Amino acid sequence: MQPCVLSDPSSPLTATFVPAAGMIGTSLCDDGVELLGQGRGLAAYVGEHETMGIPLLYPWANRLSGNDYQVHGAQVSLTPGVGGVHTDAYGAPIHGTLAGEDGWRVTARSESALTAELDFGSRPDLLASFPFPHLLELAITLADRTLTVRTTVTATSDTAVPLCFGFHPYLQLPGVPRAKWLIETPTMRCRTLDAHNIPTGAFTHHPATTELLADTVFDHGFDEVAPAAVFAVSGGGRRIEVRFDQGYPAAQIYAPKTEDVVCFEPMAAPTDALRCGGYAVARLGHRGVAQFSIRVC
Repeated sequence: MQPCVLSDPSSPLTATFVPAAGMIGTSLCDDGVELLGQGRGLAAYVGEHETMGIPLLYPWANRLSGNDYQVHGAQVSLTPGVGGVHTDAYGAPIHGTLAGEDGWRVTARSESALTAELDFGSRPDLLASFPFPHLLELAITLADRTLTVRTTVTATSDTAVPLCFGFHPYLQLPGVPRAKWLIETPTMRCRTLDAHNIPTGAFTHHPATTELLADTVFDHGFDEVAPAAVFAVSGGGRRIEVRFDQGYPAAQIYAPKTEDVVCFEPMAAPTDALRCGGYAVARLGHRGVAQFSIRVC
């Protein structure tokens, strides 16, 4: 699995992505300091779906509340362990089907940019779980201390493609105690979750907040995230911002007690949208485009 290392022309920042392992981002390194949580490593991600770095969650982010869904009259049944479907501890399908997918084709490459595509519509195994033919493209650039990830979904049939994907950047501040990480979040709406992390349908208002992470544990879902909203973690003289540039009206904030990481996850639709609705679509002639960026200050 050959990694692609991108270099920022204006700084010592580098980013590494692995096309043959699901286009996962495995490193964001600032002059030798790794800013992405490594979890159990790339091999565990590919072989056991143990997330790390910046994985793509596709075609749905987070969880579904059941093993079936209905879209445009099509009834889809998911089988755990088949077609890339894997489940959480409660049996819920989680994070889509592309973890470790090796079918990506690099279409452009330079020192600071990488573009790759996956022809979803040519893959019966993938269409079995998400029967919407399309071309999926990721365009990644690194410049001015900012990593930008742009996702484009192009429908290749008359069937509209639901946009429910997301990313899961695991951020860390090495050398700074978790208790001293300062977390900043924008105004948005919090979606109340049940004991299995599925939205209940209840909501509360979440004001713009700045707080120390301390011993707080997060696994919280949000929607009504404004375009260009900024989430941030800072400490020890370094600040990392995640900007939801466009196409990401939902988010998950994740900070477990078992690992010193915080995740601001850009999501094209809220958790369980494939079953409950609330997503945009890509149609012939009208591509779906979403972009987020990570700036290291």
